[in-house]
Parts: sequence; structure tokens; C-alpha cells
Amino acid sequence: MGLVYINGELVPKEEAKISVFDHGLLYGDGIFEGIRVYNGHIFHINAHVDRLFNSAKAINLEIPISKSEIKEALNKTVKASELDDPYIRLVITRGEGTLGLDPRKCAKPQIIIIVDKIQLYSEELYKKGLNTAIVSTIRNHYEALNPRIKSLNYLNNILAKIQCAAFNKDEGIMLNKDGLVAECTGDNIFIVKDSVVITPPTSAGILLGITRNTIIDLAREKGIEVKEMDLTRYDLYTADECFLTGTAAQIISVVTIDDLKIADGVPGKITLSLLDAFRNLISNYAGEK
Repeated sequence: MGLVYINGELVPKEEAKISVFDHGLLYGDGIFEGIRVYNGHIFHINAHVDRLFNSAKAINLEIPISKSEIKEALNKTVKASELDDPYIRLVITRGEGTLGLDPRKCAKPQIIIIVDKIQLYSEELYKKGLNTAIVSTIRNHYEALNPRIKSLNYLNNILAKIQCAAFNKDEGIMLNKDGLVAECTGDNIFIVKDSVVITPPTSAGILLGITRNTIIDLAREKGIEVKEMDLTRYDLYTADECFLTGTAAQIISVVTIDDLKIADGVPGKITLSLLDAFRNLISNYAGEK
């Protein structure tokens, strides 16, 4: 139906408006969550809402309603959308303020919920895998803007995406200040080496992904060893398999990095088995309390 939730009201998307003085627009001062709906149920709603509130606390942003009220608003907006298994964008901005930086001069945070369809990659790419490149734009230093804060300021990722597009690649891989693998422009990254699944730790400067954690759980349920450890460019180049995870992307294979083939340049067996496990999980998803 094209309805958007703004501060307790559902309005047609054509009428969904915030002030041009909102610091979310002026300075990227705010936070967000991207969330999926499967079988009519919001996927890992508790983990997403908990992460939202942690992001808010980290930037001293007081969300004006409770976690339970946020969940009610999410379910209300999904129901009103009448869409089958849509994507949710939940946004909290600092609110309307002055042209100065001072957040104390912002009146009240704005709560926005957008429900729509999303598709990052074609089904063909899930079968063939992604071509990627390591970009020169490094991931934000965690003492400057910690990547665990899912903030509205995504310029770091966008600059990496611009490079990725210039290289004519599907996705870009970002390193941190120490030259260690962090994450991609919008997804977490994993490799498989000697049948062990490995992904960078949070100390590498990554977002603690909800899908990332789900894939780790699924791998361990299948008896696959999973390690969180620092990875270098060399580790990527010599991996047996590589894949990405994210709310929108779900789980998708990487077959080349900097024009070097990963293994045989086709999705690996462990990656495909985890994709099957994830798709089985979401096809039978029954929600959570």
C-alpha cells in the first residue's frame, strides 16, 4: 500500500516527510536497522531491536519509545503494507535542530519505518557467485566511528562502493587501518580454509551482523568448525571458498577477488550447503517472542 510509519502515524509514502533541519539529513546523525520478514514474521526482531538500542546508546540518542513499542510499530507497519515477506528499514534520527552541530538543540528524535521490497542480487549471481575487489578506502577506525554503530552516516561505505563500481565489480572488500580484512560495503565476509569457516572478529572493525551470527550458528549445527580471527589479503587470495552475509544479501558466494579465482571460480560446497540451510530456516521461520 506504500505506507510509511512516522512517529506513530501511518502515512502514504508520497506524504512521508521530515524537516530539512533534521540532523539525520544534515549530518547523518541517527541510526537504522535493515530487517527482513519471512512467512509473515519479522526475522530475529529481538536481536535487531537490541542492536538498535545499543547503537542509540553509543551515540547518546534517547529513543522516545520502548523496545516493545518499537516491535509493535514494526508489526503494525508490516501488516499495513500488505506485502509478502518485505524488507524493513527502521530509522531513528536525532530530530529537527539548528544548522549547528549541537545535538542538544534538536527537539525530538524521529522514528521512521519504511516497508518495501528489496533485491540486491539476481538468482543467477547466487548460482554463479560474485566478482569482488579489495578497495583502497579503509573501514572507519573504531575509535572515530565504531562500525558496530549502525549509523546513518554511510559515506565510508559509499566511497568504497564508488571504487567497486569503477572496477566494475559486484562488491568491494574493505580493510582496516592495520591492513586486516574488515567487511564489505554492506556485508560481512567469511572464508573457508581446510573445511574451517573463518570470519573477522569485531575487533577488526566490523558490524556485528544478525545474518552473520545466524550463519555461524547454522555452520556449527552442521558440525562445521567456525573461527573468528584476523584475516589478511593473503588469506582471501588463498581461501578454498569465500562468501558474504547480510540482511539483504542473505548468503552469497564470492568467486573472484581482484580478478583472482577463489578455488575453481565457482561457489564452494560448504557455501552452498550453508545457503541451503539458511533458505530452509527462513522457509520454515515461525517468528520469536
